[in-house]
Amino acid sequence: MPADVDYLRGLLRSFPDYPKKGIVFLDIFPLLRDPVAFETLITHFVHRLTSHTIATSPSKKIDVVVGLDARGFLLGPIIAMRLGAAFVPVRKKGKLPGETIHAEYQKEYGVDVFEMQADAIKPGQNVVIVDDLVATGGSAKAAGELVAKLGGKTLEYLFIIELTFLKPSEKLDAPLYSIVKVDD
Repeated sequence: MPADVDYLRGLLRSFPDYPKKGIVFLDIFPLLRDPVAFETLITHFVHRLTSHTIATSPSKKIDVVVGLDARGFLLGPIIAMRLGAAFVPVRKKGKLPGETIHAEYQKEYGVDVFEMQADAIKPGQNVVIVDDLVATGGSAKAAGELVAKLGGKTLEYLFIIELTFLKPSEKLDAPLYSIVKVDD
């Protein structure tokens, strides 16, 4: 395991039986409270994007970074700024002004809805989608559907943590990259 990944993983905190019995919650906030760790995290993502994602993209650029409500808002704007890209938020239904488009996704206890402003992405733009954690892939898939509805092309999905045993990549329309993989 690379030293930066080992370092970041070591700062995550585990909370057994949160938010409900049988779930071990991994807390990313210690990464954000430590300036060196936060810089390491952002640098890791930007290095991945510049050395791999952009390098393998036909256009050799990322136009938009999409961040999922709400922790994707903590990472996305910084990554976008470093890449010279726009930042676009995906929000829960009813939280964005103006005309919006929507996509539904399944949660463990029902259906939820994500929205994006209808003019946020232009046809042909290259997009990466970022959030803190991917479990089943449902919310990330909904964000990808919003990008596609507006004519954008998702190049990659980025997460700090991936619950690999739930096989989220099988639901997504582009490669998934995660820093910390949890197998159980």
